[in-house]
Amino acid sequence: MNEENLTAQLRDIKPLLEIPDSSYYIYWGLIIFVWLLVFGIIFFILKRVWENRKINLAKGYLQALKNIDWKESKKSAYDATHYARLLATDERKKELFSQLEPMLEKYKYKKEVDKIDEETKKQFNLYVQVADERI
Repeated sequence: MNEENLTAQLRDIKPLLEIPDSSYYIYWGLIIFVWLLVFGIIFFILKRVWENRKINLAKGYLQALKNIDWKESKKSAYDATHYARLLATDERKKELFSQLEPMLEKYKYKKEVDKIDEETKKQFNLYVQVADERI
């Protein structure tokens, strides 16, 4: 009877159930998520630094334009063309630069040049004023 009782008890024991284990997928999913998060943060930080660098460069170019000494016409024309071209990033500044550049060309490729005329200075000052408003 003791043996019968034991076999009856054993018949009531159910076989082990297989429990799905998805911890492997969760582990790799978390690792990929963390890497994407880290790369995203690094990307946005670098993007912000790059944009600030552009703004700082534009401020430097504008300051260089404001500091141009018009006593040496040839050197001033080269400097003004160089920095104005670097600042011409939007449509308004590009349009003003396209008007200013031919005026400065008269003072660039000759051995001896005259003093900068008032019309060219007015156009240059207008360009600097517009560039200063947009930075």
